[in-house]
Amino acid sequence: MRALPRAFALMKRRGSDAGRVRSEQTTGILLLCAAVLCFTLMDASAKQLTQTYSPLQVVWARFIGNIAIVALILRGGLPRMARSRQPRLQFFRALTQLASVLLFFTSLQFIGLAEATAIMDLNPVLITLGAALFLGERIGIRRILGILAAMIGAMIIIRPGAGVFEPGALLPLVGAFTYASGALLTRMVRSDSAATSVLWSAIIGGILTSLVVPFVWQPIQAQHLCAFLSLAFFGTISQWFLIRAFACAEAGVLAPFGYSGLIWAGLWGWLFFGQLPDRWTILGAAIIVGAGLYVWWRETRTAQDTA
Repeated sequence: MRALPRAFALMKRRGSDAGRVRSEQTTGILLLCAAVLCFTLMDASAKQLTQTYSPLQVVWARFIGNIAIVALILRGGLPRMARSRQPRLQFFRALTQLASVLLFFTSLQFIGLAEATAIMDLNPVLITLGAALFLGERIGIRRILGILAAMIGAMIIIRPGAGVFEPGALLPLVGAFTYASGALLTRMVRSDSAATSVLWSAIIGGILTSLVVPFVWQPIQAQHLCAFLSLAFFGTISQWFLIRAFACAEAGVLAPFGYSGLIWAGLWGWLFFGQLPDRWTILGAAIIVGAGLYVWWRETRTAQDTA
């Protein structure tokens, strides 16, 4: 008879664990979607600025703005938040982020925002595969199908051979690899707080770009101050959302939702730069959204079945 209460207790604990995992996955997905939205707003600001300023100066402003915002928020807690449990990983994570931002911002001088985002957003495939290879995360058939569907949607938007793959398009392609590496490192340093990770990225990026920005410096014009402020604000908040997302959920679960940036990039390209998405972009975006929702729905059902 004593075994019966133990069995009920075990079932209750398993149900509680499954519910917690499901809640964390949903939170992680929502945080990632918020991060992607803010990233695309930062990218739209960067595209406007790179028409006048060197991409290196724009990247410098992004990281210096990050430092200023984080310092303003943390104030006296800055020295404490700067202490990391894994400084070496934080350093390499900051380098990958710097490389990703520089490559992407530079590409905006040559190709459209939606095209650059589409190429860069091949990174969810790389994140999922990297998480399986290096982090030991499970990569089931449902995740594979979701990622493949999203990748097909991205390729419909890119349409190889339709003029997108000019030399400048190689920049976001390389950036997709550096971004995926940074995302995996973000997962590995989740024992540090989000503020610590944002601070490390901002400081290292700010220091390295400050060493070379004097060689490309152009005086900032008054009409561009708003765009520079937007760049710093959205760059900071997107990093915080991204770090919290990877602390809550596995990289493989989050990966398909990274493609939502294609939709936002198409919208900002239309609103801010007069670049209307064509029917292929709309079709690809619909496939991407459907793939992301499918993965989320199947993960939720799986968690409920194991409860």
